[in-house]
Amino acid sequence: MKKDKLYFLTFLSIAIIFLFIAAIASQYFIKASANQLIETQVESSKREANEISKLMDFQFSKGVSKEEVIDNIQKVISNSNSDTWFLSVFDWSGKEVSHPDKTLVGQKVNSNPTLLASLKEKNSSEDLYDVLVNNKSGSEQKSSEVIHIAPLKTTDLIVAAHVNIKSIAAQMNTLKTNFYLIFLIMGVLVIVLSFFAVRVIGSAYEKQLELKNSTLASEVINLSKLNTDLVSYKEKVVEVAEENPSEEGTIEREKQRILTYVRNELVPIPIKDIAYIYTENTITYVVCFDGKRSTSNASLDDMYTNLNPTLFFRANRQFIISITAIDKIIKYGNSQLKILLQSKTSEEIIISKNKAAEFKQWLNM
Repeated sequence: MKKDKLYFLTFLSIAIIFLFIAAIASQYFIKASANQLIETQVESSKREANEISKLMDFQFSKGVSKEEVIDNIQKVISNSNSDTWFLSVFDWSGKEVSHPDKTLVGQKVNSNPTLLASLKEKNSSEDLYDVLVNNKSGSEQKSSEVIHIAPLKTTDLIVAAHVNIKSIAAQMNTLKTNFYLIFLIMGVLVIVLSFFAVRVIGSAYEKQLELKNSTLASEVINLSKLNTDLVSYKEKVVEVAEENPSEEGTIEREKQRILTYVRNELVPIPIKDIAYIYTENTITYVVCFDGKRSTSNASLDDMYTNLNPTLFFRANRQFIISITAIDKIIKYGNSQLKILLQSKTSEEIIISKNKAAEFKQWLNM
């Protein structure tokens, strides 16, 4: 149940993040694409208007009358498509003298001078995009807008490039719809694939955790068994000592003490009082359960040969420990063991991986 809730929250988070990013990115991409489309068509219309202006100037320079030139231009643009971009000719008074729609000839040009000046100064399509998207100029609804003018040098005529606002606005709406559809499909794919990826990765991670937990549980059980064996071994040593008084003579013949030094004073230490023995800087130290420490001239190897192997264990090159001094056995590092002693020195002794098996066997004797 918890996993399902976690996966649901993950799915919901990815969906919210994607929708937030898509809401911002889609507006940017729509406007960038629309501006690029508009700029391309604006440049094409400007070039066409300039070419028509040059053609009319050429005709006037050859002596063709104004009426004939206007009539020729009217014949040319009457067949042009005015659904998107088209040309017209008007005079300085703003009256249309030539237009693809003959019914508009003689009427005043209805244009936005602020927009025209903005396009001329900035050479940018952003203002035109805002007009096309809003489909308004001031409070008056328009069907077309002048976006470029090319005056004739020798007459009072002006060639104008127009954009059909309604048609271009419809194209912008189509562009928006396509972008939203693309983002929707992409969003569904990203969210679903991300959700499944999270589930696959999560499942793999859970398996690893389960494996580690299983290994850890097994190690805990082994350590628990090892500490149990330690207690059993201590009890066994005590029982053997109590149940076999006949062996006391043999034990008496064994060394019961070792001779050590405290500064210049000779101090005999009962072996049963020794917690551990260690060497440091070639000096051998003997530590008792009460924390008292003395030194010996014997090496660690010589000391170990004089000790009962059932009671003392050579943990490593530096330490010999007593069975009765061991308090706890803890797993340490890579298959190593850490021995905590009951001595007041609170010494921690590390048994290597290779020695660990021998130590376990020693406890099971």
